[in-house]
Amino acid sequence: MPAVTPDLSSTPDAGTPVPRRSSWAEAAAAADQGSPAPSAPVSAPISSVPAPTRRPARPPVTPLPQAAPQDGQPAEPDYGTPAVAYDGDEAAPPSSYLPEEALEPAPAFRRIRPTTADIIADSPMPDFISSPGLFVKEQKPRPVGGVRGALYTLTGGAWNMGPSAKQREEDELGRRISRQLQGSYNTAVLSLKGGIGKTSTTVGVGLTLAEFRGDPPCAIDANPDSGDLVERALGEGIYQQASPRTITDLLANIEGVDSLTALARYMHHAGRLHLIAGEQDPEVSDSLTAAEYLRIRKLISNYYSVALTDCGTGVTHNAMSGILQSADNIIIAAGYAVSGAKRARSTLHWLASHGYEDLARNAVVVITDKEEVSSRVDKDAIEEHLAGICRQLIAVPHDRGVADGDLVTLDVLKPETRRAYKEIAASIVDGYR
Repeated sequence: MPAVTPDLSSTPDAGTPVPRRSSWAEAAAAADQGSPAPSAPVSAPISSVPAPTRRPARPPVTPLPQAAPQDGQPAEPDYGTPAVAYDGDEAAPPSSYLPEEALEPAPAFRRIRPTTADIIADSPMPDFISSPGLFVKEQKPRPVGGVRGALYTLTGGAWNMGPSAKQREEDELGRRISRQLQGSYNTAVLSLKGGIGKTSTTVGVGLTLAEFRGDPPCAIDANPDSGDLVERALGEGIYQQASPRTITDLLANIEGVDSLTALARYMHHAGRLHLIAGEQDPEVSDSLTAAEYLRIRKLISNYYSVALTDCGTGVTHNAMSGILQSADNIIIAAGYAVSGAKRARSTLHWLASHGYEDLARNAVVVITDKEEVSSRVDKDAIEEHLAGICRQLIAVPHDRGVADGDLVTLDVLKPETRRAYKEIAASIVDGYR
């Protein structure tokens, strides 16, 4: 609103001009100084009237980039950034644009509130992987068997005392057996004397691995003396009715085996345990060489992460050098007899002195009470005799399901025998590094 100019033509005395009333600018200035607006005429010159007070300017606005002028067209003038903020219905004249250097900073009393995105970004991020219990309450494991399991069943889960110490140990064994592996590993099962539980240990450990691992294991019968690994896993009757393909047949057609489906034609299956039968013809059973076994082992490594090799009796037959060369660890079968303990010790000594010191140091010695020795035999003394020269010693108790020399199935074994096979399986998987 423009300032009111005093009318000098209506004064009573032409020599002394007197304005009719004070302007609104003087009233505003008086109000800012805390004094009442003057009611009497003021003879201040018009040039001393202060400039009207303007509203605080809004924060600076970055000007839009100017388009490059076309050929033959003049460039649009750059008026800069407006120094005074105008309402939507007011038009800012070009004269109100000033350079950005002349803009005053935003008033200090104006606060910028943080947005929701800023609050979320500044808040600590919870670790959903290592701390899942932040959002979901962890459920206590369910007890199985015993008083704890019975109480849990009777109350419908309302009373959950958790698993017992024995169950926790069993669960830990299962976790060790099912550990994920990177690559393919081979465990050789050998002994210097026959009939002391070597093949039954191979079958029992193989079935245990198949029970707990996500990938099926493979067992290879490399016994040169007509091994019976498949008969012990399937039963004599079932094996005779099945296709009698052996390791010799696989070697004869190994060039054409380029998939697991093709390999399955030469294998037998005891549940999730896959087996390659040994040669049953005595005339060719001892013809497996170290190079031929290495070809079989290389083929198996393409499809199986865990393999067990039943080596037969002795450590000097033709295929033995190839077996030991490709083995990651070994199981030495022994019995509760003075001769069995001595042979097991001799086997470890032979391995250490023939370039297989690591295999001897990390060996797992399995003592099977196959014939249920009498109380005259000092089992503790035999175990102490072997425990100090191997990585671990595990005893398998006497069990008719193993001693009869027939079909080996986990369902008919004693809990103590199954526990021993689980300890053996966990120990060999621990040895895969």
